[in-house]
Amino acid sequence: MAIAKVKLKLIEEIGLRLETKLRIAPLAARIYALLTLSSFEGLTFEEIREIIGSSKSSTSVNLNVLTQLKHIEYYTKSGDRKRYFRASKYFQLTNLEAYHESLENEIKLVEKINSYNKIHFPEKFVNEKSLGDIAKDYLLKTQDLVALTVEKIKAHQISEE
Repeated sequence: MAIAKVKLKLIEEIGLRLETKLRIAPLAARIYALLTLSSFEGLTFEEIREIIGSSKSSTSVNLNVLTQLKHIEYYTKSGDRKRYFRASKYFQLTNLEAYHESLENEIKLVEKINSYNKIHFPEKFVNEKSLGDIAKDYLLKTQDLVALTVEKIKAHQISEE
């Protein structure tokens, strides 16, 4: 299966970002990037292995990890013993819901820091200006945007059913 140099370069670029963002192995990140850039019909194990250039065992392990994390899914076709792998359609929803929760935890921590500093270092709040307040404002606005995006994805998901 021939693949364009442009696509390979993009797989590498996306893979590097996913590796950090999702905290997954480099090969898993590249497999996920490949599936993200492939049709929703998916790719077989052999196609993935050929494009990425990985061993059977490494490919298998990383496909299993991605499946367990629900980043990818597989299906079979009637009369065909092969499994076809594709990016999970609504992985973004799960990812955004987890991000929303982490923002909530970060907001609570910033509030604790602000409370402590207001008592012990009031000079940080002269004229009601504080980097802690700026950080909290940013986190709240980000959380609102994430919540709105989650609602839109859920509405889209419902409209498809």
